[in-house]
Amino acid sequence: MITRFAPSPTGPLHLGHAFSAMTACDMARAAGGTFLLRIEDIDRARSKPEWEALILEDLAWLGLDWPRPVLRQSDRLPAYRAALDRLWQAGLLYPCTCRRRDIQDAVSAPQEGVRIGPDGIVYPGTCRGKPRTGPLPDGVLRLDIAAALDLIGERGFDETGPADAGRHPLDRAALIHGTGDVVLARRDFGTSYHLSVVVDDAHQGVTHVVRGQDLFEATAIHVVLQALLGLPVPLYHHHRLIRDETGRRLAKRDDARAIRLYREDGKSPGDIRAMVGLGPQPSG
Repeated sequence: MITRFAPSPTGPLHLGHAFSAMTACDMARAAGGTFLLRIEDIDRARSKPEWEALILEDLAWLGLDWPRPVLRQSDRLPAYRAALDRLWQAGLLYPCTCRRRDIQDAVSAPQEGVRIGPDGIVYPGTCRGKPRTGPLPDGVLRLDIAAALDLIGERGFDETGPADAGRHPLDRAALIHGTGDVVLARRDFGTSYHLSVVVDDAHQGVTHVVRGQDLFEATAIHVVLQALLGLPVPLYHHHRLIRDETGRRLAKRDDARAIRLYREDGKSPGDIRAMVGLGPQPSG
């Protein structure tokens, strides 16, 4: 078993991050496997060395360990470009020049209606007819999800998380109408979360993707990309979310629940485990 925790160094780790990292590490240790740390820093404008240093410090304090060196997505841009080129040559990507306001205006027309999917507002397909020939262009690139589904046929994934355990076939209608043509390359990143996470999980041999329930719907996008790129489909384990008193899931704005502050307040790693409902750390 190989699991991973893949934070973005754009702020401090909070209790929700700690729960996800410890869950992934616990699963690997219990199975005699390997827990990996990956730094997802494709957003170069918001990623900061000081946040990465704090992430490493917090995770080590929690009792987690991982092989070195740590993989950083900023070092993997050629791999993402190669994957994009493969999809471009297959005629599955198209350039998109729509601004966020353009998309909002298009979907706010009375006959349309706004649909929200795992990637935000479902794109109305404004640029879908643009040429898909020549060398791979720079800028925003979207996946033609209907064409992709035509190519891969029936697919699915296995989920081991408590909320949705079992086999999940891809739902064509849900992907086309409820997810739409997702962005695989952003203007300033050269890639996107969906593309980079799929390419890196395969590169690192991840067998069990452990992450929050909020990413469950995005898994169908990842399975489509794995099929298109000839990559293995790992097992997925989407765990419960850690929420505040009002029921909202924690976000990086929740500085009051930053692990650093609990450390400074004299809490122990065992205290953190108890706060998020985990028992003693497995040996191994």
